[in-house]
Amino acid sequence: MRNFSATLYKSLFLKLFSVSIVLATAGAASAFPTKPITVVVPFAAGGPSDILARLFAANMSQSLGTQVIVENTAGAGSTVGIGRVAKADPDGHTLLFSHISHATTATLFRRLPYDPVGDFAPIGMATDGAFVLVGRKDFAPNTVEEVFREIRAKGEAINYAHAGTGSGSHLCGIMMMQALGAKMTQVPYRGTGPAMQDLVSSKVDLLCDQITSALPQIQGGAVKAYAVTSTEPVDGLKLPTIAASGIPGFKVTIWHGLYAPKGTPAAVVQKLNGALNAALKDQTILKRLADLSTIPATPQQATPAHLGAHLRAEVAAWKKVIDAVGAYAD
Repeated sequence: MRNFSATLYKSLFLKLFSVSIVLATAGAASAFPTKPITVVVPFAAGGPSDILARLFAANMSQSLGTQVIVENTAGAGSTVGIGRVAKADPDGHTLLFSHISHATTATLFRRLPYDPVGDFAPIGMATDGAFVLVGRKDFAPNTVEEVFREIRAKGEAINYAHAGTGSGSHLCGIMMMQALGAKMTQVPYRGTGPAMQDLVSSKVDLLCDQITSALPQIQGGAVKAYAVTSTEPVDGLKLPTIAASGIPGFKVTIWHGLYAPKGTPAAVVQKLNGALNAALKDQTILKRLADLSTIPATPQQATPAHLGAHLRAEVAAWKKVIDAVGAYAD
């Protein structure tokens, strides 16, 4: 009888404890947010990631009923800003909006002070998109096939600009050189903005840039556009893919995701995910993304589970590429 009573009391205690956890979580979600939310972009202001983050932040402010502020915390190949969010209070008021670098830094930096996968709670993917290979307007080749022949023939006589070690533009160039079996002279910059400025000024020859930021220069005729890095053509750009132009299987996409620090309550993550998905249904945002030739995440992609799985897969894929050439940033 005593054992039965003890078992009964234990069962009741566990049930009450579970109920209290559920109520506490629900309470946290209903109270959230209690102050403005900061979205950290680990890149310089004015870049493509900054543009997209501000677009989403403005809409999410309306859904969440509080100000959503974008702060640029650039440095060390995006690791300064990412590390800031990893150490933030896990209450949903400090978030990270980052792109492919969140996966590549896992290998590029061998002594990171945070775990790119384990120290974050994924909220959902926001966008997907391609890079575009562009050249100075007076660069001799007129097609991407001619560009590849020029790279093979002249190698290091060609100056390839990129946004810094570990950036998407840097990795795009590495993959291209690997596939062509030729080395270009790599010219690093602090972001794609200054790299594009020097390309427009004909100080460098080639650059892989996000379509989001390269489009105005392409449309204005300030640079030559050769090909996109997705496996399918991009709406709004009458350009071939690199994969169909001499490098089969070539693909580099520049996806963006929204993250919270590890330990953020599940109900808070769910509320943030709801605001992200509401933004992805807003016609104004969809029109702006289309103008930027950026693909909005689908409802299936804009989930914590999908972003988490995608991040792990990208970490593994880029590790093979980076280890193969030893392109470490530290």
